Amino acid sequence: QDYYGKELQKSEDLKTNACVTSARPLSKALRDALERVHEEVVARYYGCGLVIPECLSSCRILDLGSGSGRDCYLLSQLVGEQGHVTGIDMTKGQVEVAKKHIAYHMDKFGYQKPNVEFLHGYMEKLGDAGLADESYDIVISNCVINLVPDKRAVLQEAFRVLKPGGEMYFSDVYASQRLSETIRKHRVLWGECLAGALYWKDLYSIAEEVGFSRPCLVTASPITIGDEELEGIVGDCRFVSATFRLFKVPGGSQTGPGQVIYNGRIVGHERELVFDANFTFKEGEVVDVDAEMAAILRSSRFAEMFLIQAHGANAAAPQGCCC
Repeated sequence: QDYYGKELQKSEDLKTNACVTSARPLSKALRDALERVHEEVVARYYGCGLVIPECLSSCRILDLGSGSGRDCYLLSQLVGEQGHVTGIDMTKGQVEVAKKHIAYHMDKFGYQKPNVEFLHGYMEKLGDAGLADESYDIVISNCVINLVPDKRAVLQEAFRVLKPGGEMYFSDVYASQRLSETIRKHRVLWGECLAGALYWKDLYSIAEEVGFSRPCLVTASPITIGDEELEGIVGDCRFVSATFRLFKVPGGSQTGPGQVIYNGRIVGHERELVFDANFTFKEGEVVDVDAEMAAILRSSRFAEMFLIQAHGANAAAPQGCCC
């Protein structure tokens, strides 16, 4: 709270690039949306990676560790006036910055009423902030889960508030090994998102324990620290900024592998949808998928964007929920 609320006043105050690494370039639509975000909100932004998933119209989205609200105000434009975005952050100063500019952004976007709200609270205790079970289509997070000691609690809470078929789409920092006590207690390394980084293999085991689908890796970028003193402390440990997507697949949704055809109806991704590092769906092209991916597409908001068939079947599989 002190580091992000008092010591850092702008993104240039960060001592490493861990929290400013972009996984891939922003599209023109996102660049245009970002230009409409207040300059103070952008200046107080400390996230990493790109946490703007596809197919967002009218969705309800929760941003864990929303900080000054940059991502929330981007998403506010993408979900539209009928959608809703909730940001929650533990740092009062950051929440105050975000709240201060609600009216400015609603006027800028031409909305009659706010479709964003900002809460002061903890991402591992969403119930304390009044967030109900199965109340969101998507949960996002941008380089903040590493700041929480209990990662399992965060994923458990995200799973709880997601609707069946919902998605957790998040960027964070991961380590090549489990970190020593010396590193984990280093104040600057913790604030810079490195000391709390999860050993990447542990993400897979925690996700499974909580009930999520197998993590789908979207993008990954190596992190260079660029500070001789801090590099000496971390030693041979390596860090990466990575974006993953997890889905809350309803029980009984898996019916075996299948074939899917993308219909090209997602705005901005009409010709192809790069779903993750393993699957790119081109419009009209038949793609073989495993049972888990078939279940994800069938039960999520992407269901209406695909024709989904079981292997050897002539009829489309039943379509799942979508927003």
